Amino acid sequence: MFGIDPSFFTSLLQVIMIDLVLAGDNAVVIGLAAAGLASDVRKKAILIGIIAATVLRICFALITTQLLSLGGALLIAGGVLLLYVCWKMYRELTVSHEDEEEATEALENADLNKDGAVSGKAPRKTLRQAVTQIIIADVSMSLDNVLAVAGAAQHHFEALIFGLALSVVMMGVAATFIARLLHRYRWIAWIGLLIILYVAAKMIYEGADQWLGYTLPHIPLVYNGAGGH
Repeated sequence: MFGIDPSFFTSLLQVIMIDLVLAGDNAVVIGLAAAGLASDVRKKAILIGIIAATVLRICFALITTQLLSLGGALLIAGGVLLLYVCWKMYRELTVSHEDEEEATEALENADLNKDGAVSGKAPRKTLRQAVTQIIIADVSMSLDNVLAVAGAAQHHFEALIFGLALSVVMMGVAATFIARLLHRYRWIAWIGLLIILYVAAKMIYEGADQWLGYTLPHIPLVYNGAGGH
């Protein structure tokens, strides 16, 4: 029941952390794409990117949550995809400090490193090039976010709805602030990466158990068969 089941709160905390990390991650990618633009069009590209990410999250939520409820094979596929998300996040977390600073400057439209220019070291590009790069990244990262939230909130519909709504709000309202927060406190992003890795492993194991007719042993903290029997 809502407010009583301890696993609900565990799922809710996982969902909040996933939303926080992936919203910030998405914002940094948008910032990197917009960093090479002239200052007069940079804000327009960032706004387009955030709006697109918000809309895509809503659209993917309508599809992904229903797909994951169809059976074990799709849970396995979702878990494998989340492992790829973990790899992408790891690569982005190891991006150079200089590149991340350029992205943060673009998002805030401020000369944070006091070098006399906002994102002055980024390669120059046109608005069309930047928006194309942003939309491609948004498609991938919005699907990643919805899939991770759906995986973490399995069997808890309230946590799922809350997570998807929070994801939309974070991208629409607080993406730049969150990106700055993760830039300053890198450990938050690493914890988020570990949580997504845990969710991926849980989805794969639960999917395999369903696929094999519930024959796999239950593992505490990973899969206890809840909702499967």
